[in-house]
Amino acid sequence: MSLPNSAASGLPSQYLTFSLAGETFAIGILSIKEIIQFRGLTEVPMMPRAVRGVINLRGAVVPVIDLALRFGKPASAAGRRSCIVIVEVSDGGDSPVLGVMVDAVSEVIEIPPSEIEEAPNFGASIRREFIAGIGKVRGKFVLLLDVSRTLSLDELAELALPPQEGVLDAA
Repeated sequence: MSLPNSAASGLPSQYLTFSLAGETFAIGILSIKEIIQFRGLTEVPMMPRAVRGVINLRGAVVPVIDLALRFGKPASAAGRRSCIVIVEVSDGGDSPVLGVMVDAVSEVIEIPPSEIEEAPNFGASIRREFIAGIGKVRGKFVLLLDVSRTLSLDELAELALPPQEGVLDAA
């Protein structure tokens, strides 16, 4: 697993930290377009469970992903501090814009590359490929998310496909 670009270049990076289901996560600020207060979503039928709905962001339809559901946890309950973090996902070609529902946004922090470790093969509460690294901040660990893998449109689309029924082996 490769570490975030900052670790490879030797330069410190800035991350937006947020809480989700009692844990602290971070996303590199270069992926973040803005943060908005949580507001009602329009549900869309036949979407993956992690896609809670869409919002209208200045005339653009933006899907909103519930990271808790994406990580296999119970759905996030919208609270007073809930936010939608608008991110741009670079997947090689297009850079789609998605909203990420989080419990609360904390702060922007700078993590020097020397304080970033690779994700361990055990002990994380989410899939290892979602983690770009683990930052050590003020004596605590912060999971640095790999946005392109966590919010992969191809993988989310596969989750929306209905299971194939009635397919039998010819043998």
